Amino acid sequence: MKAKILSLLRERGDYVSGQELCEKYGVSRTAIWKAIGQLKKEGYYIEAVRNKGYLLLEQNAPEGEEMYGQNELSSRMRTRWVGHPVYYFDTIGSTNAQAKKLGEEGGKHGTLIVADMQTAGRGRRGRVWDSPAGTNIYYTLLLRPDITPDQASMLTLVMAMAVTKGIQSTLPKHADAIGIKWPNDIVVDGKKVCGILTEMSLSVEQDSIQYVVIGVGINVKPQQFAPELADRATALCDAFKQDISRTELLTNICASFEECYETFVKEGNLTGLQRSYDALLVNRNREVCVLDPAGEYRGIARGIDERGRLLVELADGTRTEVYAGEVSVRGIYGYV
Repeated sequence: MKAKILSLLRERGDYVSGQELCEKYGVSRTAIWKAIGQLKKEGYYIEAVRNKGYLLLEQNAPEGEEMYGQNELSSRMRTRWVGHPVYYFDTIGSTNAQAKKLGEEGGKHGTLIVADMQTAGRGRRGRVWDSPAGTNIYYTLLLRPDITPDQASMLTLVMAMAVTKGIQSTLPKHADAIGIKWPNDIVVDGKKVCGILTEMSLSVEQDSIQYVVIGVGINVKPQQFAPELADRATALCDAFKQDISRTELLTNICASFEECYETFVKEGNLTGLQRSYDALLVNRNREVCVLDPAGEYRGIARGIDERGRLLVELADGTRTEVYAGEVSVRGIYGYV
């Protein structure tokens, strides 16, 4: 209820009577008063005036801090199903692990798990994903898509597009500086700012999807990276020299994902997103090295096909399709 009260007060921008709140949410004045009191303790500035009601004032969080948590995210979510509900944790082992637990327990399609800190975050191939508090965005989205298992890998590219578009919406002046390194790394000036890990659970018969979880980690606030990462990783605030609200960024990403996902489901592939994805692809029309276990080779990246495979033009003019998975693609002279 606290998130609903926040949303209404923010939307109204004026005093809202206690009686109106009681009638809207079907609770007593005492319940409203307690909820308002709890919101004040969380740092919200809410003025209460007799015969006028409650007014949400401009938030003046201490310098370097921000409003980020369950009620702030829920009250600012403007989607129809993504992020309904939100589960927020100050500290958690892994948002993906929590999402899979909820998936096994019947969690809803669109459930969002967010953490301020992870103690067991991980990336592709079991790599550790450093997840300090108060710095970055760590979230996982639980999905129950009506698609076949062989279509699930495309969801990683759908999320990559959504994250990129969400960042662009948050930082419109820098939109052209943000792109995707195939298949799902978000990069700024040749350095990675985001990683995505998609995991799938199949039905007992192994012929349909029980659920999919997509975990995302975004480097947001200024930070120091380990020496082995410093040359190919950065944070958004460092890259663009400005403060960024994690709440605004995450809610923008959720809105973008809802739109991109519905386009994907309608087509059953990436046809409706292919042109937009290619426009964001930093590898496009550049020479790349494909690190295939069967043997690496070089070619010119020409974009993706309708299933998200990278089309690489070889020296003899023929094209080959590169599947995401155990294959990696690198630039000839660096990470991109």
